[in-house]
Amino acid sequence: MRMIRTLGAATLVLAMGWGAAASAQEKLQYLFPAPSFLVAFAPFQIATIKGYYKQAGLEPEFLNGRGGADTAKQVGAGNVDLGGGVGDTAIIVRPNGVPVKPVAILGGRSLMQLVVRDDANIKSPADLKGKTIAIQAFQDTTFYSLLGVMATAGLKKEDANIQAVGPANTMKMIITGEAQALAAVPDWIGPIQAAGVKITVFPSETFFPNMAQAIIASEVMIKKKPAMIKKFVGATLKGLKDVMDDPAAAAKLIAANIPEWKDKDAAVTSALEYYAKTVYPGQKVLGMMDVERLTKLQDFYAAQQIIPSKSPISDLYTNEFVQ
Repeated sequence: MRMIRTLGAATLVLAMGWGAAASAQEKLQYLFPAPSFLVAFAPFQIATIKGYYKQAGLEPEFLNGRGGADTAKQVGAGNVDLGGGVGDTAIIVRPNGVPVKPVAILGGRSLMQLVVRDDANIKSPADLKGKTIAIQAFQDTTFYSLLGVMATAGLKKEDANIQAVGPANTMKMIITGEAQALAAVPDWIGPIQAAGVKITVFPSETFFPNMAQAIIASEVMIKKKPAMIKKFVGATLKGLKDVMDDPAAAAKLIAANIPEWKDKDAAVTSALEYYAKTVYPGQKVLGMMDVERLTKLQDFYAAQQIIPSKSPISDLYTNEFVQ
């Protein structure tokens, strides 16, 4: 299994000065689907900085992966304890025999945002035909969300020039005009606007019931370590609530503790305010799966032949760790 460098454990643990006390904590590995310094992972960053994991008796090591679908495979294979994806990840990977399910959903709306250059004259998914669209990776679940958006207009992946170029290059391509659209997380919106590019942003839920980020676990881990999962979920949701309650305060903590965001408080604040307004709201209970939305989403993926078969809904989520 290929792992990129860690951010969270290496950087944030030192920032909190855990030292020898950490040895008494229960260790676990959490695989992010993208670089762990991204603002998308603010709930985890805040939970680390504020010591919520430590208070729960945990010492997580955060690792960087290659997209939500690939992360799910690593979780399902037992190579890591937990990982990140979106609420629909299990819908995508379960038909391929990957035994994972979300144990918490970080928001009631959609993570993936369709970002389009205004000069590309893209007003709806139908206008994506023939366009160059940048994505992070074909193993990333935002790719499947893009396919879902395109499918609402009867388009398939072959109807557009979809290029998987990694997080940094997706922004570069939209800024230079090499791409007319991208399937993005909200983090990427601010830098594109700061470069002077006029864009329009469509949350993917505008077109179909896509979901927010999720913490995923394997069936084996759910049975083997339910107490650990509950502690990790609880600490992360505390971090999520802090971000929702005060994005600016969360941004200051992130900028002060994560080297990649040093002196970039304004950029982090802008991104977190977008998350707090557009991605995180809408849950009756923080972290809980919306089963009706999940059912509609799987039906949509199946009808559009994005997945080969449907799974029992009970295999696609559990709310036992958020109630």
